[in-house]
Amino acid sequence: MKLKGKVAIVTGAAQGIGRGIVLALAKEGAKVVVSDVSDKIADVVREIESLGSEALAAKANVADSKETEGMAKAAIKKFGRIDILVNNAGIYPFKPLVEMKEEDWDRVMGVNLKGVFNCTKAVLPKMIEQKSGNIVNISSIAGAVLGYLNLAHYSASKGGVLGFTRAAALELAQYGIRVNAIAPGAVETPGTKVAGEEALKQVTQTIPLKRIGQPGDIANLVVFLASDDSSYITGQLIVADGGFTIQ
Repeated sequence: MKLKGKVAIVTGAAQGIGRGIVLALAKEGAKVVVSDVSDKIADVVREIESLGSEALAAKANVADSKETEGMAKAAIKKFGRIDILVNNAGIYPFKPLVEMKEEDWDRVMGVNLKGVFNCTKAVLPKMIEQKSGNIVNISSIAGAVLGYLNLAHYSASKGGVLGFTRAAALELAQYGIRVNAIAPGAVETPGTKVAGEEALKQVTQTIPLKRIGQPGDIANLVVFLASDDSSYITGQLIVADGGFTIQ
């Protein structure tokens, strides 16, 4: 197992991509802190424990620095260390720019961008003490690679995540901490299923590989970036979109 003995924190882990990530990390031997604002994290913890791995539920709003600090402290109290942080929590409420209000902007930025900052700051003291660590930020092709209609706030936040990733990687390399980002394209999650089967079929036709991404596609990349298999990679963005953005 590639991550045996490692301790990982994953935000936005109650469902979708986040749930896929924690399950993949656990299967590779990691002890996982499952974090989200949803009570569903308890179900995910039970699922991980059924696989024979250790897990901890840590409810936290990533936009609140006190809550992210509490999340990190809970991880250290339970497992003694923090080796991996996956900043996955994100929201994407569709709204035209001309109708967007300041509170709409602030809410998305608070979760998607400030949340990455808060969680990173929360784990840094322990990672610096250990002289090792691995941070994987989930960005998006929206913002990091291209723009999307009715998602100006989301696109801006995800572009910001990429900039933060590169700057943080430069600063933290001296401590043996690597920072990378993943930009998913369309992925089948409870959130995307709301669009309906017909809409998903239409999206599929625009993807060269002719399929919607699955949470496991992103989770496998996280495992790679969190393991020693990628020990010479930092400050990079990996796009996982079935070829959508190469057209």
